[in-house]
Parts: sequence; structure tokens; C-alpha cells
Amino acid sequence: MSKLKQEIKSSLQGIEEVSALKSCARFLFPKKFSGFKGHFPNKPILPGVCKIQAALLVLEARKHKNVRLTEIILAKFFAPVTFNEELIFNLEEEPKNDTESTVTVKVSCGNKKIAELKLRVNI
Repeated sequence: MSKLKQEIKSSLQGIEEVSALKSCARFLFPKKFSGFKGHFPNKPILPGVCKIQAALLVLEARKHKNVRLTEIILAKFFAPVTFNEELIFNLEEEPKNDTESTVTVKVSCGNKKIAELKLRVNI
């Protein structure tokens, strides 16, 4: 497992299974999280790729299987976040067949909308 993926996994605070196809996860990225390095100097902002990887980790935890991203259908980022801000990831899975799903992810911080993602994955 890559160092970045491991750090994202260690930032996971918990996952709640809302239903068979819906889950909610909480992440808290510390100041020393390597994703902040260089993005941006003296003003750390969590990169979008880290939000995508966090969503994939939630799916892997729920499925107990490796998940492979095949397409980013939608990636909209509405507000920046920095360290020690609790992010809530609401995921809804739409299975296409036994191995392929589309996952809609809504990321928020408090009452603030942070990101909306739509990902196609192989499980």
C-alpha cells in the first residue's frame, strides 16, 4: 500500500453503513499529512485526488475487496479544506453488474459543501 494511501486510511475516523448501498464516513487529516506538502506552501489545502482516494478506501472497507477506479465521471470541488477539519463522505453505490458500480460521493464539512464526485469502479 502506498504511503499516501496508508496516511489517508489512518485519517479515517469511522464508517457507518446506512443501508446496503449507502455509507457515511468521517475523515480528519492531520497537519503532517503528506498530501498537504506543496499544495500549497504556507496554505495547506487537501488535494482532490486525496478525496477520491478516501472514497475508494471507504468502498474497499465496506466490500472487503480491492476497488479499482476506472473512470472519474464527475469531480466538482466547491470549497477548500485544510488540516483538522472533519470531512463527512456520503457514498451511494449503484451497481451495474457483479463487478462494476457507479458511486456518487458528497463531501461536506459542517454545513459546507466541499465536493461532489461520481466514480465508476471495478470491484
